[in-house]
Amino acid sequence: MPFPFYVDPIPALTTAQMIEVDRAMIEEYHIDLIQMMENAGRNLAHLARERFLAGDPRGRNVVVLAGTGGNGGGALVCARRLHNYGAAVQVVITRPDADFTAVPGHQLAIVRKIGLPVTLAEDFSPEGETADLIIDGLIGYSLQGSPRGTAADLIRWANQHAAPVLALDAPSGLDAATGTVYDPAIRAAATMTLALPKVGLLGETAERSGAITHVGELYLADISVPPELYASPALQLAVGPLFAHSDIVRLS
Repeated sequence: MPFPFYVDPIPALTTAQMIEVDRAMIEEYHIDLIQMMENAGRNLAHLARERFLAGDPRGRNVVVLAGTGGNGGGALVCARRLHNYGAAVQVVITRPDADFTAVPGHQLAIVRKIGLPVTLAEDFSPEGETADLIIDGLIGYSLQGSPRGTAADLIRWANQHAAPVLALDAPSGLDAATGTVYDPAIRAAATMTLALPKVGLLGETAERSGAITHVGELYLADISVPPELYASPALQLAVGPLFAHSDIVRLS
């Protein structure tokens, strides 16, 4: 099923605006992180199924790379849903369970409860690893400088693998606000960003920085941000019904 292109002008968010959206969602609208994470992971799994798994994930091999924060939590929701769809899912986490923040840790506990294989990155043996799709949920928009340690190792592995990579919110190693491409950085076949696009993922900023070659196809997914939040004094953005026809739209 093709996802509709959204061709009308659309605002893009800076880092400060992204932080404000997250804050207002939780503190003012009482739409908690776990709800946003579930929306993100559900849409990511849907995009993975339709765009990369020919509409039928049964028997297809998917490797999900998950960090300890919100980006990893969304990827873990995606892993659970792809498993429900019939895919053979392997999860690789960057750090032990105890290092996960609360809500992503909750998602990891669910993944373990249903019996999905979960491997710590330092124990991951990538030689001969077969995959039809790799999900990148390593690092979100909180990236600060070049990825290090196991996250960097997993980025390099994903870039060397023949399978396409689908990134959540932004390719790991790419600064979504500035478009800066750090070393290493995921080269995604597609990126599904959330709520509104980030400044560094599209347009002149992405072209100047070279980010556009790492983003791949750019999709935007609904996490249920009210238009009233965008119109608030802190943001002053006019955002219409972006998702009137689909929970996921294509931007580039």
